[in-house]
Amino acid sequence: MPIYEYKCQDCGEITEILQKFSDKPLSQCPSCGGKVAKIISNCTFQLKGSGWYVTDYKNKERGRDKESESKKDEEKKDKFKKDEAKKD
Repeated sequence: MPIYEYKCQDCGEITEILQKFSDKPLSQCPSCGGKVAKIISNCTFQLKGSGWYVTDYKNKERGRDKESESKKDEEKKDKFKKDEAKKD
């Protein structure tokens, strides 16, 4: 469930609340009962695991290996196309 932030228009207090997507937005400040508005806040998350830039593509040595593999794949495809053309 996401955490939403609301700012009270009367007292200025910022309230964080854990809500489902289906829940109705908060309408009153829990502190003073004033009207609140949903605010957009910075999200902080970190991508971990294989397949992300930080873990796989940032390292130059790995990038070189992948380039040589892709060249080998292209050579195999070209050879296959030539062999198929000879068969026809």
